[in-house]
Amino acid sequence: MEYMLFICTDPDGEDAAPGDLTIEQWGADVDARGAWKNGDRLRPVEAATTVRRRGDEVVLTDGPFAETREQIAGYDVIEAPDLDAAVAIAAAHPMARAGRVEVRPVWPLDAGD
Repeated sequence: MEYMLFICTDPDGEDAAPGDLTIEQWGADVDARGAWKNGDRLRPVEAATTVRRRGDEVVLTDGPFAETREQIAGYDVIEAPDLDAAVAIAAAHPMARAGRVEVRPVWPLDAGD
């Protein structure tokens, strides 16, 4: 099953601890296991544009869709047999300590449920 990892900043996050993986080490490990599908960083929220459609009007707003101290800074799509395995991969991500990682199953449009 595919899982989306939303890599988020967190002002209350911690610095790396001895033995924590760097992002390069984490990526190499997940890729070597065949679990990494794709992912990348995102530009800062100042580069975001929020799009809404109300009736026939398209409304654009500069910035993110929500006012929050945390920001989505990147994403990774991984393949894992179950949620426990996906959580283990996410827990080893450097941003699990410095920020937070939201793990969400991908819900294919053709899944029918």
